[in-house]
Amino acid sequence: MTGSSGGRLAAAVEAATAQAVALADWLADIPEAAFAGPSALPGWDVRTVLGHVVLIQRGLGAVLGTRTTAPPLPAAQYVRTYRRDADTIAASTADTTAQHSPAVLLAALRDVDPIRAAAAGVTDRAVLDGPRGPITALDWAATRVVDVVVHADDLSRTFPDRDPAPLVRPALATAVRTLAETLAAQAPGRSVELRVPPFVAVQAVAGPRHTRGTPPNVVETDPVTWLRLATGRTPFAAEVAAGRVSATGPRSDLTPHLPLLT
Repeated sequence: MTGSSGGRLAAAVEAATAQAVALADWLADIPEAAFAGPSALPGWDVRTVLGHVVLIQRGLGAVLGTRTTAPPLPAAQYVRTYRRDADTIAASTADTTAQHSPAVLLAALRDVDPIRAAAAGVTDRAVLDGPRGPITALDWAATRVVDVVVHADDLSRTFPDRDPAPLVRPALATAVRTLAETLAAQAPGRSVELRVPPFVAVQAVAGPRHTRGTPPNVVETDPVTWLRLATGRTPFAAEVAAGRVSATGPRSDLTPHLPLLT
């Protein structure tokens, strides 16, 4: 997830901000009273989830302006700090949300030009002083894309009677690939092939290495189900039982390796 030029970074920032605008447009049709109702995330109402996405967007731009000489953490290691810092993240979310109305928060979510400008001239491999440790600019942007996409899906789950929030294809592709690569890094190996068409296929999990023919252990699912599995929104066994995950082979149970963002 690193590179030498800023082209991939610019694409990731564009994906994150486009997804934020699409989410803001979708939320604009929700009655204001509904923002005070519970969300799919325990303990957070809808307005708080919106405030958290605003925090993600602001953090994307702010951290792009930092630098450090420390060696960057791999993205798969960086995201493991989320659970450790859950209280800090919750406090920052509360500060960002404050008493702002949904309209004010939606306007903040649409304010993407400064974030895109912050990416100008930043190389993919620039090392940033991230809130949870040093991280390359490209990896930082990719983790922000994951967060925006996942929370867009959280809000879709919050309002199951509505058409789901649109997931911008470049953002969805980046989120799916980033999480698949995170699995491969956190559970290294070549015994299981994870397929999330049309975006990615990776090999992971220690065990006998597969080299030819059909892999003996294959997990295949759709992009949204993979997002939910990787972030602990739904259990692996439940999605297999529901038919949304195909898992074949004796090593294909990914339960011990999920969720990834802990």
